[in-house]
Amino acid sequence: MISKRLKELFDIDVEICRSFEDLQVSYDKSSDPITLAISNINLPGAENGEALEYLVDLSIPTIVFTGTFHENMRDKLMAKDIVDYILKDNIFAVDLLAESICRFLTNHRHHVLIVDDSATARALLSSRLKRYNFRVSVSESGGKALEILKANRDIGLVITDYNMPDIDGFELTRRIRANIGSHELRIIGVSSSSNRLLSARFLKAGGNDFMLRPFIDEEFYCRVNQNLDTLLQIQSMRKERAVA
Repeated sequence: MISKRLKELFDIDVEICRSFEDLQVSYDKSSDPITLAISNINLPGAENGEALEYLVDLSIPTIVFTGTFHENMRDKLMAKDIVDYILKDNIFAVDLLAESICRFLTNHRHHVLIVDDSATARALLSSRLKRYNFRVSVSESGGKALEILKANRDIGLVITDYNMPDIDGFELTRRIRANIGSHELRIIGVSSSSNRLLSARFLKAGGNDFMLRPFIDEEFYCRVNQNLDTLLQIQSMRKERAVA
């Protein structure tokens, strides 16, 4: 059913592996890099998750499609740096899976800039976004971020920390908005502060969204997708008006 759906939507030819042995043989015989794997947690011959471990060890981007889920399971899945997980618990599960696949296959068209003076924070956000197949640039300061934006006009999303030594997130947002509008670039502010008013101040400075650390992976990815979807919708509407 999944194979048929992907063929209809994306004209993708899918290789089906019904067991762990099939998976190993398929990988050994493949002459091209595997773009994406969709896997259950357990397969015949790999009843304890060995198939998923195999895919992760090979650094193959993987979406888990499973009917087994609880909080501990979720934590274990996210710790493996999988792309996503989809639950087989409703009639729309295959459509949700298709949407997740579509996003992964098209995310490379989006260029995201991360601005944070913390090397650890930059690495964490960069790793998350690259896991989802986004193109990523990073900056350790607001000033450097402005230079990167000037040189890379294809950047569609900036994720910026609030508290930075040279230019804070508010001022960086104001300077960006002096030259680039929301129809060209979305901005998400982030902070570890407990001050709930930061979000209001950031939005009034020209930001489009705001998130408090620590993030939940699913929420972070959803907010990124929502902002990029909005950007594409705005750009599509502007093109339609220009043609009309």
